Amino acid sequence: MSAVSIRQMADRVAELLEQRLKIRGKGLAEKLRRGGRGLPRAVRRAAEGLSGAAEQAENPRLMVQLDMEKVAADYDACLRYLGNLGAGARRMGVLLDGLARLAFIVLVVGVLVIAALYWRGFIGK
Repeated sequence: MSAVSIRQMADRVAELLEQRLKIRGKGLAEKLRRGGRGLPRAVRRAAEGLSGAAEQAENPRLMVQLDMEKVAADYDACLRYLGNLGAGARRMGVLLDGLARLAFIVLVVGVLVIAALYWRGFIGK
């Protein structure tokens, strides 16, 4: 594996971050700094490892120290997560999350109203 292919891997992951998660920035490192908290921990670590490998591959002496299997595994982990994120699935997740929050709020308010009515003596006595 050459420095060019490692750089291409990092660029592909950066492109997927921009397409799927709308994270802006110049390179993979900047995109991870801006929006990396939106990724699961394992994927974020893999992306950080890939970013570090891309920077390390720029120097021929440091490239020798790279573990190519780990770089490939990090790339695969990033692609596995980012490749499956479709716009419809993300929208459905956001919608369901909002509905769950709304249902919880309605439940809490209902319990508080019933408790207030009970304490005031309007029901139950």
